[in-house]
Amino acid sequence: METEFGVARAGSVSRDHVFAELGDRTVEQALEAGIEPREVWLAVCRAYDVPPARR
Repeated sequence: METEFGVARAGSVSRDHVFAELGDRTVEQALEAGIEPREVWLAVCRAYDVPPARR
């Protein structure tokens, strides 16, 4: 996430943004709940329109 968003924004996205696709969880909550990191990353990519080449 730091590569895509930068250090400061990556931290904010992982702590503050609630993703419906992750069961209304933040990235940190989703990982703590046991959701696979790849699945979490792809949810972030879809929400922020990260181009497929950078996923």
